[in-house]
Amino acid sequence: MIDSWKTFLQSQGAAIEADSVLHYGDPAAERAAATDGTIVADLSQLGVIALRGEDTAAFLQGQVSNDVRALHADSAQWSGYCNPKGRLLGNFLAWRQDEDYCLQLSGDILAGVLKRLSMFILRAKVQTRDASDENVRLVVAGRQALAAVTAAMGAVPEAAMHSVASEAGQVIRLGDDKFVLSIVPGRAAAVWQALRQSATPVGTPVWDWLRLNAGIPMIVAATQELFVPQMVNLEVIGGVSFQKGCYPGQEIVARSQYLGKLKRRMFLAHVDAEAAPGDPLYSADMVGQATGTVVNAAPAPAGGFDVLAVAQVESANTQILHLKAADGAALTLKPLPYALPE
Repeated sequence: MIDSWKTFLQSQGAAIEADSVLHYGDPAAERAAATDGTIVADLSQLGVIALRGEDTAAFLQGQVSNDVRALHADSAQWSGYCNPKGRLLGNFLAWRQDEDYCLQLSGDILAGVLKRLSMFILRAKVQTRDASDENVRLVVAGRQALAAVTAAMGAVPEAAMHSVASEAGQVIRLGDDKFVLSIVPGRAAAVWQALRQSATPVGTPVWDWLRLNAGIPMIVAATQELFVPQMVNLEVIGGVSFQKGCYPGQEIVARSQYLGKLKRRMFLAHVDAEAAPGDPLYSADMVGQATGTVVNAAPAPAGGFDVLAVAQVESANTQILHLKAADGAALTLKPLPYALPE
């Protein structure tokens, strides 16, 4: 987190721990605001890998799961980075900003992913760096998000998964009512104050809750190399191209898509107990072994936790899933905001 930005957020009432905003004094009120209001959250807990150079598009095309040739200056993508076995090492929100290709991912895996990407550059004309603290990044979500971002940034993309540059920075539209902003540090305080006119500041857990209820997974250290992209619905949200060329794990990802029915999928659920990424799930039909894993978890406004969890499809459809033990807290499945393939 940029030191001057951290000081500013603290002046706004932020409680910050390890570059993550916990809350602004009233976590319960922040969770309530997320259910039917408009919120703004700092994204310093996430990292950004920036790549530039004349070979960057070709290099990334051979590394990530989406078609980088379609990542233009006015667009954005979800994408994944797999090991040779097709298991996700990380997933990104990708956009272009000035000369850079920017990959936003969980901060706790940035160093390892950056090191691995850099290993494969070889003679390509590509430079990589940790750009996490070069800009202030915010997310704005809710019914008044469009108006708030327009007033604060001066321009917004017309469609989801598009991006537009303004004098203050970059605006990436995730949906009808969700925007990520990458702001020049000198303009960040003014943008924040403009957003505050109609948006409630909230901590990281509240944005995590909104993101996971939108069915958007985030690979963290506890879940690296556990899932192929389809297990976390990455292809459903547009994060996998099946028409592009090779990348690490591509054959396995393609085989998962075209040969047989996928046995594991990501579900949205609620549980009246504390949950965390990597927690195992159990069901009566899988005696002695886990049937799934928590991908992401966040406190729910009405109590308990909402989770994204990968589980055996058959078990999820026919059994009750339990957290951490066969007799652990029961999960109640909730509808995802998108349809899963049959």
